[in-house]
Amino acid sequence: MRMTAAVRSAKRAPLLQVVKSAVATIGAWLIAGWLIPGPLPVFAAIAAMLVVQPSVNQSFAKALERSVGVIVGVVIAVLLSLLLGPQNWVVLLSIAVAMLVAWALRASPGAGNQVAISAMLVLALGSSDPQYAIHRIVETLIGVAFALIVNALVVAPVLTAPARRDLGLLGTEIAASLDRLADALLSTQQPAQLHELMLEARLLRPMQVAAEASIADGEESLTLNPRRAARGEIAEMRALLDRISPIVTQAIGMTRAFFDHYDDTLADEPTVHAIAEQLRRAGHDVRLAVQSADIAPEASSETSTIPALTAPLQVKPPASGHWILIGSLMEDLRRIRGELVGGD
Repeated sequence: MRMTAAVRSAKRAPLLQVVKSAVATIGAWLIAGWLIPGPLPVFAAIAAMLVVQPSVNQSFAKALERSVGVIVGVVIAVLLSLLLGPQNWVVLLSIAVAMLVAWALRASPGAGNQVAISAMLVLALGSSDPQYAIHRIVETLIGVAFALIVNALVVAPVLTAPARRDLGLLGTEIAASLDRLADALLSTQQPAQLHELMLEARLLRPMQVAAEASIADGEESLTLNPRRAARGEIAEMRALLDRISPIVTQAIGMTRAFFDHYDDTLADEPTVHAIAEQLRRAGHDVRLAVQSADIAPEASSETSTIPALTAPLQVKPPASGHWILIGSLMEDLRRIRGELVGGD
């Protein structure tokens, strides 16, 4: 692994996120310093810096984690200091005790770290005075509250653009895979072409995973978010993904069946020509579904607005050597049709 991979991200965080973190940290420092005169408001600044997250939901979770961690850590530090006195080794003992308490409470890794860090900071920077401990807890809550307000009000991010992009790419590639399979059914294939066709079909799976992850991120970004206008858009994307995801399985399965049972006489079967036509129609209707959801509007000039899967396919019994493949393709086509137009 390259050394830089441990300290550098694959992409930069949005500049707005950096600005919000800076505003929250500085504002929490100033407000806490004004309300609680005394030591520098380090706890408020740290809390604000940690609580500002990409979504309001994540910020709320981090706020709970930080608040509980600080309260438990400060209480542990004060109790140990009162019992054992202001000794240097008490700081080390407080860290160990804090970790054990977090483990016993089944705290999350983040909350467990907050407990230990808070206990250490109170003893290293402060004293065993209960009033000092209370001030640090209040200071932390000020930082948490201010960070939540900043993250919610300063253009709370709604991650619809990545979801729209990945879903559009998935739908376009599903349609392209169906078209490629239709073309392959009607032409003589070399081994290299068959392997390429299978490889391209398998690429649908990671694209499906990417679309699922992007839509999940979009849904999370709307949780506890005051900007609710995009809820309907994300809900439509989720419904479309649920609709076309099974077609990924069918497209891969059909390509695999063709790969396993291919022979040069397959294109002579009249039923194969009918199946190829249905595959093209299914690809058209996938593009239409994506276009209708306003996911890929650039396809409007290429795709008719009239669905192509208008009537069930009627076939004659194939030759004995091809009935397994044709039967498999027909069953997968039936399932694709069911997802796109409903019914059997």
